[in-house]
Amino acid sequence: MNRCTVVLMTATLALASLCANAQQQPPATTLKPPAQTVHVGGPNPPISFPLPSEATFNAFLKHMFGWNQNLTWKVVEIKPSEAAGLSEAAVVFNTPQGQQVTRIYVTADQKHAFTGDLVPFGADPFAADRELLTGANGPAEGPRDAVITIVEFGDLQCPACKAAQPNITKLMQEEPKARLVFQNFPLEGIHKWALPGAKYVECLGQANNNAVWKFIATVYEHQAEVNEQNVDQMLKGYVKDAGGDPDAIAACVATPETAKRVADSVAFGEKLNITSTPTFFLNGRRILGFSSNIPYDAVKSMADFAIANAGK
Repeated sequence: MNRCTVVLMTATLALASLCANAQQQPPATTLKPPAQTVHVGGPNPPISFPLPSEATFNAFLKHMFGWNQNLTWKVVEIKPSEAAGLSEAAVVFNTPQGQQVTRIYVTADQKHAFTGDLVPFGADPFAADRELLTGANGPAEGPRDAVITIVEFGDLQCPACKAAQPNITKLMQEEPKARLVFQNFPLEGIHKWALPGAKYVECLGQANNNAVWKFIATVYEHQAEVNEQNVDQMLKGYVKDAGGDPDAIAACVATPETAKRVADSVAFGEKLNITSTPTFFLNGRRILGFSSNIPYDAVKSMADFAIANAGK
């Protein structure tokens, strides 16, 4: 389900009823209910004000949304925000059209609230994430000395990742000075074969970097044909189609080392506060989804701008 914009008006949270936008199209991103989030630069800062309780949040949400019989919610996390003076809650909203994770921020005096995304600020707002992303170690394509680096956190079972695939493929074809890194971020809670898929990417990427990109594209193309029961059979077939050794890759998939590499990739994404797939970082600039929610030309312009201003 695509996100609906929620705005703060005159110090009052005027939340619109959640809706599905263009239901015929796949969602721009697939969201997971967040577990404990690890912030860049260390743990959550100490606070000198009390956090709102779950009961307070539920009472607030009941007043805001109780009239809508098609909407339910669950408060899954309350914590200090990385922005000083704010507390933050993650709320999973459910409608017949789908699920959405929304972050609600509350002021220290608990008199006002707002929703949205906190964005980095400063003369070079993307520098911190760009530095952290130098640790991306997934399969890569494009020149090693590329002017810009795009890191995609993806999930092979994610419909939104499949929808973004044509755009990111086109972008890489049109940007010879860009390098793309695919970082596994399987949403195990909602995608039942995403974890095996991530393990196949890890193993094939190490064995044959060219083949892994063909494999990823093939899995997306046949995504609807894969399920929990046939996942190994289907993915081994796609490995073969991509030019890899199915038996060798399957043996690699079964090892504890591969499970650890996937877990490390997920932990890496959590350090960047990722809660949905696909999430892209273009030279550190976060881009959520890359299909119906954002025009291709907009991302292409961002890439052109980043190349033209590299090092400035």
